Amino acid sequence: MPKQPKQLLTRSSFLVVLFALFLLSCGSNDNNEPLPVLGRPTFVDGDSIPHTIPDFSFIDQDSQVVDNETFAGKAYVVDFFFTSCPTICPKTTAQMFRIYKKFENNDGIVLLAHSIDTKYDSVPVLKKYASKLGVKTDKWHFITGDKDEIYGIADDYFSIAIEDPNSPGGYDHSGRFILVDKNRHIRSFCDGTDANDVNRFMKDIQKLLDEK
Repeated sequence: MPKQPKQLLTRSSFLVVLFALFLLSCGSNDNNEPLPVLGRPTFVDGDSIPHTIPDFSFIDQDSQVVDNETFAGKAYVVDFFFTSCPTICPKTTAQMFRIYKKFENNDGIVLLAHSIDTKYDSVPVLKKYASKLGVKTDKWHFITGDKDEIYGIADDYFSIAIEDPNSPGGYDHSGRFILVDKNRHIRSFCDGTDANDVNRFMKDIQKLLDEK
């Protein structure tokens, strides 16, 4: 039976989910409690199963396959962007670069940036973009792939990736950063355009890395 397309988050439903996640994560870095596991769990035979990022497979700026095994045993930070973005992407990329520099020598965390402009952001374009930043491919993957798969997995990350001719550059996206643990569970998020919120988020990253 063919796989049914997943319905993506609308902006209104995204805001509801985002507010719920915010309430769950409030105060997480001001105490000794571990970061919460975010998202709505599913129940199977009475057992609660945390929200989990599904299997995926994309291609990065070095033409290498990036899938769940790429991050085996590691946490990772996710965002959605496009190289020709005229609005928030320069801000979010600058903030992701801060995260990159802070954790550059920590093997427990990597970065994953999904291009939502699969028509223009080819592998060579992503390679040039990453090269200008001067970042290591094994630390910060800029990926492309099937448009529907990228837009669909944005839903799993509680983010927005929508082709919208009325938006600047032709795409609507949230600018959120999402922290995923080694078990594929979402543990924190932030507004990638807000340096102060990114400061808080980096504390959450360190807290996750310090978990036993």
